[in-house]
Amino acid sequence: MIEIIPAIDIIDGRCVRLSKGDYNSCKEYGEPLDMAMEFADAGARRLHLVDLDGAKESEPRNLATLEKIAALGALKIEWGGGIKSGDALRSVLDSGADYAIIGSVAATSPALFEEWLEEFGPERMIFGADTLEGRIRIKGWLESAQTPLNELLERFGSRGLSQVICTDISRDGMLSGPNTGMYTALQASFPQMTFTVSGGISAMADIRSLNDLGLRRVIVGKAFYEGKISLEELRKWWQNA
Repeated sequence: MIEIIPAIDIIDGRCVRLSKGDYNSCKEYGEPLDMAMEFADAGARRLHLVDLDGAKESEPRNLATLEKIAALGALKIEWGGGIKSGDALRSVLDSGADYAIIGSVAATSPALFEEWLEEFGPERMIFGADTLEGRIRIKGWLESAQTPLNELLERFGSRGLSQVICTDISRDGMLSGPNTGMYTALQASFPQMTFTVSGGISAMADIRSLNDLGLRRVIVGKAFYEGKISLEELRKWWQNA
């Protein structure tokens, strides 16, 4: 069964959601720690945390929140946002993240990302490939990168990269359904990698369709916070996984 990973996006220590990566569309949903505890109690095994302040300011800004959630000891945490240097990467891992999501650096400085794959181990690194109209977006989705996604995947795959989160920004937070064609094509082209579907999930029907297509992971965010997917539905999925 496809693994459902709940998402918590953070601004100023609060749980928020954006639409299409627009910081002006921010909507608050409470305390990240409380949400993490709810997910853990329902049976989640992995949590997707994004430091939106860090993504915008190019360094982690909400590590105190990460430390609190990691202290629960109940969830494997993947953390993204603001990891632009080795020191920032170490601070994220030292604060309790099990996996670090690297986006802008991987897209703009692939040699540095390869050094991190070697130093920290490819099993702890996740390539965060955020796309809009076929182009990789960087720096909190505010700019476009030049190197094509497939070229980077081939390069990093040769260094052991096995986890990729690919977000279709045009669908992120829009509840419009995922871009299934993009994900099935990527998974078929790079079967040694696990691609996480991110963006557009609107209901459990979307997740069941992704599962039927053989995709392996999916992030659920706004659909949960807006009541399109209930905690009980997630609980049943996790119990049967």
